[in-house]
Amino acid sequence: MSEQQEIQAITDETRAWVTKVIMKYNICPFARREVERNSIRYQVCNETRMELVLQALLDECQFLDAHPEVETSLFILPRGFEGFYLYLDLLGIAEDLLVEEGYEGTYQLASFHPDYCFDGEPQDDPANFTNRAPYPTLHIIREEGMAAALASYNEPESIPERNIAFARRKGSEFFLRLLQECKKPD
Repeated sequence: MSEQQEIQAITDETRAWVTKVIMKYNICPFARREVERNSIRYQVCNETRMELVLQALLDECQFLDAHPEVETSLFILPRGFEGFYLYLDLLGIAEDLLVEEGYEGTYQLASFHPDYCFDGEPQDDPANFTNRAPYPTLHIIREEGMAAALASYNEPESIPERNIAFARRKGSEFFLRLLQECKKPD
């Protein structure tokens, strides 16, 4: 498989996760609008060194600056950050970098990882699947767009609790099956 084919396969799998999991089960009630508008960018970063990944993340923010029609970007890291704790280190540094670079109030990061585990929760808690994705992914969200979406949603603070209850009701096997299905995009 060529590098371009591999990037396309990673993108397709992530896109399938967005539509077959996140949108279909309303994990993010704002995803459907962006999927239908085709305003989600899927950016695969094959870098593995922290400083190169951080530079690529800044490049992605600059892309978003120049393309207001793109509402959000999924910055996918298929290599180098498979370990959840190393990924969390990257996330913390990336959040600090966005502040340092003047992006505070412009973009925020949401976090997804195949081994995502909420702090203080057991690894096998099905609730962790609300933040599990096929690949380590930093979701770059426009704060302005998020504020508008939240303003039009009744009780947005209930979203995480609703998702956790749904995930626990469905169970880990359900989500493992869904993630497996994403490897075979339509």
